[in-house]
Amino acid sequence: MFKEFKKFILRGNVVDLAVAVVVGAAFNSVVQSFVKDMITPLVSAVYQQQKFSEAYFSFRGSHFLYGDFINNLISFFIIAAVVFFFVVQPINKVVTIANRKETTAEPSTKKCPECLSVVPKAATRCAFCTSKLVVTK
Repeated sequence: MFKEFKKFILRGNVVDLAVAVVVGAAFNSVVQSFVKDMITPLVSAVYQQQKFSEAYFSFRGSHFLYGDFINNLISFFIIAAVVFFFVVQPINKVVTIANRKETTAEPSTKKCPECLSVVPKAATRCAFCTSKLVVTK
């Protein structure tokens, strides 16, 4: 049982996923810091309040921290944009290039004109209905 667990852990997908989670967490903290230390002071200067992240409005005695929510929203959009432009689009481009090469390959089979079964391209007779086939090169 330990050998199976070791084999599972050392598979490439699990290790790649673990690395992605750690790098993602580190990137998240960098983006959070960027928003808190760079973006929020700019918004606070325009908004003319000391700490925008503590901005709130009250309704029937409840405080709604819209400043903190906007900071988290900005962080989310920055992370989403980076993931889209630096992960999703390059992968889509690679997949498109890979699929283009597959579709340009010459087929190795053809259909019999009599029975419509699939036979090798170099076949001179159909294996199913034994009709004579024209050899195409």
